[in-house]
Amino acid sequence: MSAPERLRALLAEPGFVVMPAIWDGLSAKLTSQAGYKTAFLSGSCVAASRLGGPDLDLLTATEMQDSLNMTRAAAPDLLILADGDHGYGNAMNTQRTVRAYGRMGAAAVLIEDKITPRALTSDGKPALPRDEVRMKMRAAVEAAKDSGILVMARTDCRPTLGIDEAVARIEMYVEEGADILFLDSPADEDEIRRAVEAAPGRPSFAVLSPGAKRETPTQQRAEELGLKIGTYPTGMISPAAAGIVAGLEAFKEGKANADTALPFADLREKLGYGDYDATAKRFVVDD
Repeated sequence: MSAPERLRALLAEPGFVVMPAIWDGLSAKLTSQAGYKTAFLSGSCVAASRLGGPDLDLLTATEMQDSLNMTRAAAPDLLILADGDHGYGNAMNTQRTVRAYGRMGAAAVLIEDKITPRALTSDGKPALPRDEVRMKMRAAVEAAKDSGILVMARTDCRPTLGIDEAVARIEMYVEEGADILFLDSPADEDEIRRAVEAAPGRPSFAVLSPGAKRETPTQQRAEELGLKIGTYPTGMISPAAAGIVAGLEAFKEGKANADTALPFADLREKLGYGDYDATAKRFVVDD
């Protein structure tokens, strides 16, 4: 089965699906080793790791595709939902993005409706006119047929245009054939329910990391509300950053490691030194 086919089968199973948010080979490998079948290649996490900066549309398509290649190589069995952001341009750019992600082995791709380039501020995400968004999503779904990659359609319009418009866009995405639906920044549980009801029979996705201006239910409550998939964009990148800070502080105190560091043997095991040696033995030249 292809990656998209495997993801479809996974989403057809009962239960809530947690998609850890990954950004590079190490995060992908550790996620796979922990037993997760799927993960979200998050643009915000990639921006943090590659740029050391915020998620404000600064990443390029090439950088995201490079990150996708990196994660796929490190964890080839992991079913990756790749962040395609705004498609990196108009409907034709979006088709190119979807086709590229499909060729590279992503199981699904996220496409959203925000305006790009964004205004020079970190506040708010103005959205494209609905008719233009329809054509962009139509283009994405058409391009997805080449590889079978699933299309996740996201609307960012809730904070600027209101919940009624956001629900109307989700209904439009369903009409255009999107496979997974995503209402960004719901204000409360009632808005989550409305978004789920607007996509009958299709899985709905949510960001469940706390901190931002959005409703963030627990996994159990998310499932009760009808959501199918949840991701935590800060759930691993934040502890990773904390670990780096802790290591730097440990050096200042004359220590070799932070108290929370993995033991050396455990780190080597996670990175696959033993697997490397086992494979390499087949290619050693005898004296």
